[in-house]
Amino acid sequence: MYDFVTNPVSDAKSSYKYKDMYDRNPDVPDGIVPLSIADMEFIIAPEIREGIGKYLADRTLGYTFASEDYYEAVIEWMQKRHSYHLEKEWIAPSDGVVTAIGDLILSVTKPGDGVIVFSPSYRPFRRAVDIKARKLVDIPLIFDENGYRIDFEAFEEAAKEISNKLLIFCNPHNPVGRVWTKEELQRVCDICLANDVFIIDDEIHNDLIMPGITHTVMSTISGEASMNMAVCTAPSKTFNLSALQTSNIIIKNQEVRDKFIGSRLEGFRSGTNALGMEACRLAYRSCEKWLDECIAVIADNATYVRDFFAKNMPEIKALPLEGTYLLWCDFRAWGLSDNELENFMVKKAYIFADEGYVFGASGSGFERLNLACPENVIRDTMERLLRARNKYIYK
Repeated sequence: MYDFVTNPVSDAKSSYKYKDMYDRNPDVPDGIVPLSIADMEFIIAPEIREGIGKYLADRTLGYTFASEDYYEAVIEWMQKRHSYHLEKEWIAPSDGVVTAIGDLILSVTKPGDGVIVFSPSYRPFRRAVDIKARKLVDIPLIFDENGYRIDFEAFEEAAKEISNKLLIFCNPHNPVGRVWTKEELQRVCDICLANDVFIIDDEIHNDLIMPGITHTVMSTISGEASMNMAVCTAPSKTFNLSALQTSNIIIKNQEVRDKFIGSRLEGFRSGTNALGMEACRLAYRSCEKWLDECIAVIADNATYVRDFFAKNMPEIKALPLEGTYLLWCDFRAWGLSDNELENFMVKKAYIFADEGYVFGASGSGFERLNLACPENVIRDTMERLLRARNKYIYK
């Protein structure tokens, strides 16, 4: 059994998550753990911690490229966990996935081209489109009593527009937590192939699939589809290694892969992170049991929140969590504006989640809660929310 009870020490001076909390409310009481940015509040897997120590004991940290053992670890992990067969040549080690998405935008589009996203959407997708001087084409997901689904009619119409050249897809979807079915993936691929729309498939959360849910890597849909996409993977969300800036961008299409590598070179980013690659190798070789236990803790946390809402605050709805450790919660029944809801959470309940509006207009009235933390943190958070709700919302 691994330790998913101890809360690790985070330095407010260097942790984005904690700095954001204190910036939003300098008077936050002691002991509050933020549930915002997608970092885990778990102690790092001991196999990684000890393995990095051994690595540093007899190595230098000079310029480094990926070793054969590194590629083998990635290939074996993808095959075992995802039934996804890779060839070494398809893997382009990179720094973070967001950086890679920026490079891919440069590789497959030109300024002014349209880039489609399904909203609510991860904010860096929209920022990358804007920074790279492309046009954002926002297709809101359909949301009803059955949850979220893709608006295929609107998507197909957008794909037919000749200036729209790229879809940034997220599977599992951040923030709504959907794991798209094989049928949904097939339809997305078919529309993109028919209209010459390339796909950036962000699968950074694809190891974090909840029990009973089946995840399909989009590239496995068909050989033709696999040539029309780049699959973005990383150990960062899975094993809490974001600071080591390591990802594996899988591009079967050699022409696109060469352009992607060229884009990185143009940005003077030819190297890779030695410690990040070693941590990735260690994680994929040694930490599968740690991950399985971690997923069980996250699933239990999700169940606790849903049950707590149902019993104590039935007007708040937590959407089913199929993948990621990010729970999408609907607070619209309170009738608050985005500013009012944020002020309530930050100043009254001392809950520091991600506000739904940062994921686009269709996220208004929602909150994204990070469940990758010890159970006691979730319990304390729910109790604070209930007390504040009873005091300020239902007086």
